[in-house]
Amino acid sequence: MLEKTGAAPHALRRLGRKRLAALLIRYSRGQWREEHAERIVNAAQQTLELWPDGALDFAELAEDIAGEAHMATHLNAQITTLDDRITVLYEEADPGRIMASGPGLGVITAAGILGRLGDPNRFTSLAGIRAFTGLVPRTSRSGLTGRDGPPTRQGDPGLRETLFKAADIARHADPALAARYHDLVVDKGTHHNSALCTLAATLVTRLAACWRNGTLYELRDTDGREITEAEGRQICATRYKINKDDRAKVHVRRRSQRLKDPTTSRREKESPSAPASGPSRTTLRSRPRDHHERLDVR
Repeated sequence: MLEKTGAAPHALRRLGRKRLAALLIRYSRGQWREEHAERIVNAAQQTLELWPDGALDFAELAEDIAGEAHMATHLNAQITTLDDRITVLYEEADPGRIMASGPGLGVITAAGILGRLGDPNRFTSLAGIRAFTGLVPRTSRSGLTGRDGPPTRQGDPGLRETLFKAADIARHADPALAARYHDLVVDKGTHHNSALCTLAATLVTRLAACWRNGTLYELRDTDGREITEAEGRQICATRYKINKDDRAKVHVRRRSQRLKDPTTSRREKESPSAPASGPSRTTLRSRPRDHHERLDVR
């Protein structure tokens, strides 16, 4: 629709609410309807009142917006084509849709996990799979003492990024993962990124176990009762919701801990959301820190 109007307030006002609503319903596939058309027309009227004729070149601005909308439409078409191709290839690699049976996961995300992880049966153990992802904590040993540090971040950064986002999706549908996230963030004061890294390692372990056993991912409540995804989302939204007050308390607690131990860096207390690209962090410490690499997956 932006390609046709360029969001020019004069054009929107001439369209009127009924014709604009019809366009919105058509191009949004029913997601935007009459109430949205009403808001847009009102916004167009307010725009004309703020900038009367001559104060702003609406025609030139609309042309720019229409050009941007055309490029966005072209990119969306390309993305749709790639999604269709990925779906075909994924069906060949995982006809039982085991990876896609994860809570809240779609074909594209499942394909991203399977494509970068490879056949889970090639690993001798589930621990080996977790180590391959680079999501396991680095252990520091000195004499008789030891402590766990941030993830090793070895291996494919794209796999970690996909698992990180998949875990963030899954925690809203799987009560077990939601309970774990709630415990880490609220009770233990763990940073959001570190908590998601923990969940990502758990999720890939479960998905790999399902693959090795030839079974689909089963959603269960914390008491072991089997539930549907809709029930899982309801449980997560009500029982394990973290409000602003909870996060504020956690923030105060973490700041208090940093004041007590100023020698501990922030990097040691939280795990980055995006994995590092380039050489692994097992290389010399004299090398600069790796930049984060983002992978946009759905």
